[in-house]
Amino acid sequence: MAAMIDGPRLPARDGAARTLVVFLHGYGADGNDLIDIGRMWQALLPGAAFVAPHAPFPCGQAPVGREWFPLTFRDPDERWRGVNAAAPDLDRFLDRELARHGLPASRLALVGFSQGTMMALHVGLRRATPPLAIVGYSGLFVLPEGAEPEAVATDIRARPPVLLVHGSEDDLIPVDALFMSAQALAALDIRTEWHLSAGIGHGIDEEGLRHGGEFLAHRP
Repeated sequence: MAAMIDGPRLPARDGAARTLVVFLHGYGADGNDLIDIGRMWQALLPGAAFVAPHAPFPCGQAPVGREWFPLTFRDPDERWRGVNAAAPDLDRFLDRELARHGLPASRLALVGFSQGTMMALHVGLRRATPPLAIVGYSGLFVLPEGAEPEAVATDIRARPPVLLVHGSEDDLIPVDALFMSAQALAALDIRTEWHLSAGIGHGIDEEGLRHGGEFLAHRP
């Protein structure tokens, strides 16, 4: 049975939406954690509607919050299995939201944080129509354990521009994940930019928010 996904929304500031920006939160959070970024970006993206869905499952390691997939931090392949299991429900949600606004799939932008970045990259690169862009904060591009990027090359259907942003002091997903992800995406011919937030841990600073908003604003 498909999981129902929903969450807070912000309408486009300037009338009917011309772009849909979907925020995908991290492990143990929910959509309310990121929707305020939409308010910060409205001046840069006046034609964008924003939605921040709650992940479908209660977080297994926190008394509140949600998860896109469970994590034990003991199984090296659980992220790969997790993104694959969670992808169909998220894909259906994206299609429903685009239809809600009467927008084509090409007007979708995905913005993830941590586990949400894993979902944004996994789903976004496998959409039949490339998203407008993907912005990933404090996350990584998930591959099967021990695999090279070429192992998933046949799965990749879309090559949108990608921006990765990571804190230099992240102790939850170390900064090496930024460079490994950027290299893996480049090996798959996916144009990737990155920004390192100096002195920042597992979070997003004002400079990282500015880079993300401007990256989306520069898409046609």
